[in-house]
Amino acid sequence: MTQQTYAPRPAAAPSVVPAGEHRALTRRSRTPRPRTLLIAAIAWFLAAVFLVPYAEMIITALRPAHELRDATYFPSEFEWANFVDVWRESHLGDNLRVTLLVAAGSTLLVLLVAVPAAYYTARMRFRGRKLFLLLVLVTQMFQPTSLLVGLYREFYQLGMLNSVWTLILCNAAFNLAFAIWILTAYFSAIPEALEEAAMIDGLGRGGALLRITLPLAMPGVVTAMIFTFIAAWNEFVMGLTLSTVPESQPLTVGINSFIGNYTVQWNYLFAGSVIAIVPVVILFALIERKVVSGLTAGSVK
Repeated sequence: MTQQTYAPRPAAAPSVVPAGEHRALTRRSRTPRPRTLLIAAIAWFLAAVFLVPYAEMIITALRPAHELRDATYFPSEFEWANFVDVWRESHLGDNLRVTLLVAAGSTLLVLLVAVPAAYYTARMRFRGRKLFLLLVLVTQMFQPTSLLVGLYREFYQLGMLNSVWTLILCNAAFNLAFAIWILTAYFSAIPEALEEAAMIDGLGRGGALLRITLPLAMPGVVTAMIFTFIAAWNEFVMGLTLSTVPESQPLTVGINSFIGNYTVQWNYLFAGSVIAIVPVVILFALIERKVVSGLTAGSVK
């Protein structure tokens, strides 16, 4: 039998792309597609539509008083003293302090009540669970305006008008239902096996909640927190009704004082509005990622 020998095939020489063709391919890959350009143009247009009112607000806040009725878009000079005057000549500092206390206190109270309520509702199959969730949802149908007369009479008899605690309790009550609903959904999505494993290792029910479940549900907690904070920050009707002393009014009511019966101090009104949105913008910048993840959680499986 003749033994055949096979010689190994020579390795194929690597393909070499000329330098000019490589640069052309790189340039072609970097060139955006028409669809990408169209989407970017639409995004920039929408951003401009939403940012133009804020730009107008800042420009009006810096406009001198004698140029408020001018048709020009930009004033001849920027009056930076408007911010100093609105801070000194009004109770805006006190109003800002009251709003910060009310928003922070309402948010803290809502989380202290909503977290255990939502956790118990998500984990325990007690009798009347669906009825409880339905009642929580029904409370969202009541508008604060329809309850103002009863709230005013109640807090008047308790001697709690013009109190920060009154506004904290009211804002927390009207935002509690939303927090319970969203946190119940987050707690229900977390497997109970994680808590059972933690309890086998020695943790109790409270320890499993604080160390295991709550960190996993943090996007939902942050979402409930930011929505409660914004709702309490922007609240106007209850602040106008339950606080009559200028020093105890929230910021939204204090800014409204620049609107008179016959004239409107537009420069001071917009200067106060700029001051009012700065803390909210800072808060959103700090926790924007958590809010986005909380709103989009569960949308992709």
